[in-house]
Amino acid sequence: MQKAVLWTYYIQTCVKTYTIMRFITLCLMLLMTLTIKAQLITIKDKVTRLPITSAVLNNGTETVKSDAKGQITDINLTGSANIIISSPGYQSEILDYSRLQEMKFIVYLQESNISLDAVVISASRWQQAKRQVPNKITMLHQKDIIFQNPQTSADLLGQSGEVYIQKSQMSGGSPMIRGFATNRVLITIDGVRMNTAIFRSGNLQNVISLDPLATENVEVLFGPGSVMYGSDAIAGVMNFSTLSPKLSLSGKPVITGNALTRYSTANSEKTGHVDFNIGLKQWAFVTSVSYSDFDDLKMGSHGPEEYLRSAYAEVINGVDTRILNADPEKQVPTAYNQINLMQKVLFSPNENWNFNYGIHYSTSSDNPRYDNLLRLRNDALRSSEWYYGPQTWLMNNFTINNTAAHQLYDNLKVGLAYQFFEESRHDRNFGAVNRTNNVEKVNAFSANIDLEKALGDKHVIYYGAEVIYNKVNSTGSTENINTGVFTDGPARYPDDSNWSSYAAFVTYHYKASEKINIQAGARYNHFLLNARFNDDFYPFPFNIAKVDRGALTGSAGLVYTPASSWQLSTNLSTGFRSPNIDDIGKVFESTPGSVVIPNPDLNSEYAYNGDFGIAKTFGQAVKLDATAYYTYLNNAMVRRDFTLNGSSTILYDGTLSQVQAIQNAANAHVWGIQAGVELKLPAGFGLNSRFNYQKGEEELDDGTKAPLRHAAPWFGTSHLTYTRSKLKADFYAFYNGEVSFENLAPSEREKTYMYAIDPGANPYSPSWFTLNFKALYQLSDHLMINAGLENITDKRYRPYSSGIVAPGRNFVVSLRASI
Repeated sequence: MQKAVLWTYYIQTCVKTYTIMRFITLCLMLLMTLTIKAQLITIKDKVTRLPITSAVLNNGTETVKSDAKGQITDINLTGSANIIISSPGYQSEILDYSRLQEMKFIVYLQESNISLDAVVISASRWQQAKRQVPNKITMLHQKDIIFQNPQTSADLLGQSGEVYIQKSQMSGGSPMIRGFATNRVLITIDGVRMNTAIFRSGNLQNVISLDPLATENVEVLFGPGSVMYGSDAIAGVMNFSTLSPKLSLSGKPVITGNALTRYSTANSEKTGHVDFNIGLKQWAFVTSVSYSDFDDLKMGSHGPEEYLRSAYAEVINGVDTRILNADPEKQVPTAYNQINLMQKVLFSPNENWNFNYGIHYSTSSDNPRYDNLLRLRNDALRSSEWYYGPQTWLMNNFTINNTAAHQLYDNLKVGLAYQFFEESRHDRNFGAVNRTNNVEKVNAFSANIDLEKALGDKHVIYYGAEVIYNKVNSTGSTENINTGVFTDGPARYPDDSNWSSYAAFVTYHYKASEKINIQAGARYNHFLLNARFNDDFYPFPFNIAKVDRGALTGSAGLVYTPASSWQLSTNLSTGFRSPNIDDIGKVFESTPGSVVIPNPDLNSEYAYNGDFGIAKTFGQAVKLDATAYYTYLNNAMVRRDFTLNGSSTILYDGTLSQVQAIQNAANAHVWGIQAGVELKLPAGFGLNSRFNYQKGEEELDDGTKAPLRHAAPWFGTSHLTYTRSKLKADFYAFYNGEVSFENLAPSEREKTYMYAIDPGANPYSPSWFTLNFKALYQLSDHLMINAGLENITDKRYRPYSSGIVAPGRNFVVSLRASI
């Protein structure tokens, strides 16, 4: 009996123990399962330690993408033997689960070795493999922007080594591409055209309204882009993509952000920036704020004495006074400040639809026009004041994207945008009591529909339509600075004028074989212009200007890749620029003693371009590339002598001036080469160089040829880089050829106040080079320091055609924090 009781107790105890062990085992298994499913994998850049969004992880059965924090949570990797993690621009990592555990589930990706692979959107407005596109396209990624740390978007473009930047003042930046500039190159922001009906042939500063700290990437398409972008895209398209909202891929809220502060010594720059992203399952929000304050810019110590600022004007006790500059290397006045704001909202109800709204706002303080303040009259300062008022830009942009297997499209994008621009000019002669004020406002509306349709495996059609409408308001006044009384004055443009454009376009891509890709397209554009002139101030022989014309453009290109290491491409394209309100309707002083008046009888100008490119990689260590091009511009709109009511001169601002007007009076041509080399050296070192040579000429009144104004001298850059763990360093040089007096455009020869003087007492632009160093170090996963010393040898130089002298030796330091 006692044994039976003992056995019964033993059996019950075993059952209870088994039950408890089973319960514990089940709990452990459940805990392991929960741990596996909640396992957090983070993917980051190996140097910057910044998260890599949209990185792809594949374990053979599932494929997922990283979220705004570079994180992946919804994939079971236990026991996986072949985990592939990849992202464009980075070397792929192939790991097993045990190795991932050793790495504590944090994967750092290294920038990719040299290759010909990339994804671009500029050529067709949709994503394409770069090796299948015949156009030359240069890309600047966010990691490059963070490292280079440019003050403005103009500096960002210039640091590419393939876009030449002209500056009339410190708050300037006019890109020159392949011998053309201003209204012959196009700027787009998130696919929206920035060029307006008053973009002029003179130097433009609108690109500085864009915030480099809110820029995700930039693509520069070289050569005519009129098939996809319409008027003005004669020499190229600069396509800026700003920070985009990022959804939470796990369904849980994801918050990321960055804060930056920066100081530069050459102009006492003080910049602050913050951006943050809130990602939910269907909604995402991104906010960006930047503020920069710049003091007067100091030039270098070694260079032409003609560049020194010996004296400037200042009002003392109500009297214009010439002040001797205590520091002639300080360019007085050049100081200004600027603020940039951006807010975007994304709503994605499902994987096929998303709705994106963005608002951008930028404004500045007054901007001294430094080059005009250098001008003399009878060896005395000509102007006491010459400044631009605040440059204001506002953009509202609403985009709808749809992906569907539809008969008409696989991908659809509809864009609606409204932009507001305000700019003003204010000048007063030295000793005068009257200040001249001109204010321009542009309301710009645009609507786009873009569609992409694949027809089998080899054929893709990109097509769409575009409508643009610009309304221009322009006023002029004269202000007595002693009494404060305003009186009406001549406007720069006809007030209450408008310009509109209506277009349809199509591009066809044919993958003839694994080695041959063909792309061709066409666009028809119809444009209208209406302007009414006020003859209260000038006796114009007309009071209305109307334009009602069309333009047909096309392109055809071929890419041949005989092997993965080779690429040959050729492209033929045409571009056009329709006359805008600036061409037809403005009144302004072009150079001392010359005044431009309206001309309502203008036609479009057309460009015909041919490109040939070659690129070759040697293993994973060397890449060479070169592109040769030739562009012919017909019916070019140029400034020529003119008459008003039979007279070749008029009295303008107290000066008897030669009458001029924009006319279809010439042709021009540019040819050149863009070349580069990139080497990956052992131990983390690298070397890369870009070189650009262009030669341009335009026809003069007498049929002779003269140098083209916006054809920059040869220029380039070379970089010796070092990358190791959390450190990236770059020792680099910028260099620029001479433009002799004989090679200066006639309009540039007249600007003696801007140029150095050669032994023959003629103006010219000397050659120059600078040596520079920058380094980035990741102090922790959330804190980065970036420092540099620019123009180490303190060269005093003025880039060709620029009114302001470049910065001297400049120490830059910034601190960036991220969450």
